[in-house]
Amino acid sequence: MIGLLGKKLGQTRVYDAKGILIPVTVVVVGPNRVIQCKTVETDGYKAVQLGFDDQKEQRLSKALNGHLRKHKAAPVRRIREFRDFTLDVKPGDVIGANIFAPGDFVDAIGVTKGRGFEGVVKRHHFAGGDSTHGAKGWHRRSGDIGQRLFPGTVMRGMRMPGHMGQVRRTTQNLEIVQVREAENILLIKGAVPGAKGDYVVIREAKKLPKKAAAPAGK
Repeated sequence: MIGLLGKKLGQTRVYDAKGILIPVTVVVVGPNRVIQCKTVETDGYKAVQLGFDDQKEQRLSKALNGHLRKHKAAPVRRIREFRDFTLDVKPGDVIGANIFAPGDFVDAIGVTKGRGFEGVVKRHHFAGGDSTHGAKGWHRRSGDIGQRLFPGTVMRGMRMPGHMGQVRRTTQNLEIVQVREAENILLIKGAVPGAKGDYVVIREAKKLPKKAAAPAGK
């Protein structure tokens, strides 16, 4: 399992060799610095810590600064741990977009856009009430939620208005269309969770790892 920390830059579209238009998300995924390599003998499991996006030392917490100094790493904004990292790396190494190739499948992990307080029509795709025939004030409401019980009881898990968005989501099996190694940029087919400028994790697809993805459709 390999992966990188990155930042979503936006969306655009490109053409493939056959002239077919492909919508893509642009993600900058480097440089990622290897901060720590954990082993089964020392930590009980195998993992690699990667750091992304340089930051001033005074803007980090004392705990994070202490951790980075211990491993002689430069200050970074984001740290992510990847278990069972298949690349042979050591602390101080720098990796980037070149660990992936066009045609690879990845999972994108991010935090969705925050929508604030929303009603049931937008939040849960309710149909709402009638627009005519005497329906006044019930066009975008959910209707009765009391289950006709006495006293009225609202069932657990009832879909109601509330906070929408700003939750962690994973989009699986996205194909890499282009790898721009010089700029550390990946062009990924489809949508990636989050807004422009949000941090994302791009990892090897769990359901379509490299060995399985290579002959697919070829």
